[in-house]
Amino acid sequence: MTPIRDISRVAVVGAGIMGSGIAQLAATAGYDVALCDAAPQQLERAREGISASIEKLVGKGRLAAERGDQALSRLRLCTTLDDAAADADLVVEAVVEALQVKQAVLAEAAAAAKPDAVLATNTSQLSITSIASAVGDGATRVVGLHFFNPAVLMRLVEVVRGLQTSDDVVVAACRFATSLGKETVVCRKDSPGFLTSRISAIVRLECLRMLEEGVGTAEDIDRALRLGLNFPIGPLELGDRNGLDTYLRVLESLSETLGERFRPTVGLRNLVAAGRLGRKSGRGIYEYGDDGEIQSPSRS
Repeated sequence: MTPIRDISRVAVVGAGIMGSGIAQLAATAGYDVALCDAAPQQLERAREGISASIEKLVGKGRLAAERGDQALSRLRLCTTLDDAAADADLVVEAVVEALQVKQAVLAEAAAAAKPDAVLATNTSQLSITSIASAVGDGATRVVGLHFFNPAVLMRLVEVVRGLQTSDDVVVAACRFATSLGKETVVCRKDSPGFLTSRISAIVRLECLRMLEEGVGTAEDIDRALRLGLNFPIGPLELGDRNGLDTYLRVLESLSETLGERFRPTVGLRNLVAAGRLGRKSGRGIYEYGDDGEIQSPSRS
């Protein structure tokens, strides 16, 4: 019988959009959470963002005020991974989508955490096996935990097994995600893009092609997929939310492994080269106000 790992303390590495969301979910679910980032100003932005998100959920009646206060009290901010991971049962890295960076973070986490701690990577398409290669014998403890943006609201977590991931780690990862109120699917084969990202990437890429060919406006393409195909958010708007630089890296990686159909468009490369990365830069496919809301389609 597969042993079940107990998880009560969680370390999240990377206080960006995804890391902050994962930390908020875990703290709200009752875990003691250490959120780690080398940049103190990023940690402060994360704290403010989490507080604002909890306040919004309370205001909408989706979270009890007392539970929100308790979640914030369970959240600890750290600037070093040694501090964050020292007593963690689960370490979740949510840093930039770059293989060498994730390998370095997981190697440091493996050295800092308890020898039986689960090591999870929040990647949307990078090989779990390649990331796990940086931790040697600890590769059995490495698993993919692919949250979707925004992590607090999206229902799915994709659990991805690396070549050496042990059964009990997969079970523990699924149980953890379920405890956050999420549903899970397990990608049993460590294939580029997993179950979801390769489909999402190709749909978004076709939307970009239609936009660049003048088939429709960004607003109408997104509206068509929301209303006609029941997408919760238009693929072009989602690209802006996630960051067009992140999407470009995903496509470059997928095109290397899965072929020409994932080749990035010239328009996408130009947007990234111009610093028009999406909502985080104030301009991407759409333009954004100070409140982060869409003002209009972005003009060349």
